[in-house]
Amino acid sequence: MKKTSYFPKRYLMVGGTFLLALLLYIDRICISVAKDPISEALSLSDKQMGWVLAIFSLGYAFFQTPSGMLADRLGPRKVLASIVAIWSVFTALTGFAWNFISLLIVRFLFGAGEAGAFPGMTRAVYNWIPLQERGLVTGINFSGSRLGAAFALPLVVWLIDSFGWRTSFLVMGVVGLVWALAWYVLFRDNPENHNALSQAEKDFVLEHRQEKETDVAKEKINFGTLLKSKNMWLAMGQYFCSNFTFFFALTWLFPHVKSEYNLDTIEAGFYTAIPLVFGAFGNWFSGALGDSIFKKGNWAKSRILPAAIGFALAAIGLIGSIYMDTAIGATLFLSIAIFGADMTLPSSWAFCADIGKEHSGAVSGTMNMAGNIGAFITALVFPYLLDWTGNTNLFFIVGAILNIIAIVLWYNMKPQKHFSEY
Repeated sequence: MKKTSYFPKRYLMVGGTFLLALLLYIDRICISVAKDPISEALSLSDKQMGWVLAIFSLGYAFFQTPSGMLADRLGPRKVLASIVAIWSVFTALTGFAWNFISLLIVRFLFGAGEAGAFPGMTRAVYNWIPLQERGLVTGINFSGSRLGAAFALPLVVWLIDSFGWRTSFLVMGVVGLVWALAWYVLFRDNPENHNALSQAEKDFVLEHRQEKETDVAKEKINFGTLLKSKNMWLAMGQYFCSNFTFFFALTWLFPHVKSEYNLDTIEAGFYTAIPLVFGAFGNWFSGALGDSIFKKGNWAKSRILPAAIGFALAAIGLIGSIYMDTAIGATLFLSIAIFGADMTLPSSWAFCADIGKEHSGAVSGTMNMAGNIGAFITALVFPYLLDWTGNTNLFFIVGAILNIIAIVLWYNMKPQKHFSEY
């Protein structure tokens, strides 16, 4: 009798998407850490750097839905390998920027290249992961992005200090090309086509993946079709709110704590990394909580409750940070805020797979488009509000209000309903 493996091979796919999320955010946060040397080399003001940080989100948002549809049509193997190769080229080209306009163009195209990453991952999760494991797997994937950003901070600081910001972007680009090649060689779009899985595991995945019960799955859809769905609009609204809070950690948190509390580069990197690590914990906790609730038979509650708790914590953390006079105190409350904001992610992306099924790439891409409009506004509004008011209080108050609104949106979302039905 053949011995059964205690480690499901489908989790190797999760390892690949975890590494992708890690790489994704290492490449993103590099520009924030390099803000001062880039500003000095290209003679950029803080407002111009706000546009540089924001323009990524605009390119990222515009290409979300098309790239998601592409992942649904061509499969996550080809699409993820291609887009990682494309964005890695533009990561490297960031180091060749010579003025403000050239940097804007490269960062916009870098954002466009990264756009298909999470929609492609969502389609891979739909294909490979049973419904009852989806929350935790999504949490693991997003924790990779937070850990990547957190632990990349000292590495990127060292790279920039040792070799300069231009060489650092070139190194990051090469790493991305290596991942793209490995993914294309090792991954297959469907578990039934991968030789590493036993027949028993293939049967288990297919049986528990999710039933295909709608006619829409057989039809081609477009952006207009998605926008007729109330579920889609609610998902977009709450994700806008979530990204408004989290993207601050990826863009302005490092320069904010460095200038606000008179820290050196290494100290600022340490304090900036802490909220991102808490974000990873938030993903793990929320994913496990959601799956635990789901296994007790409450599908809707498994998505809604973790997200609602997360948004409440995010609001508390943002308001609390306003009253802190030290870097330690501010970091503590901002860590609570990012922990909470990241608690919303497993629910959000599992929800897209729930209502999208075979169109989960397009659905998740559309949600992420709205989220990154929020990220664009965050990166751009922060320096302007700071210049207008002289402090960061109004920015954090706006973020807290958006988080409260998102809780209301979640209690109107229905994960059991396909986007064509609600």
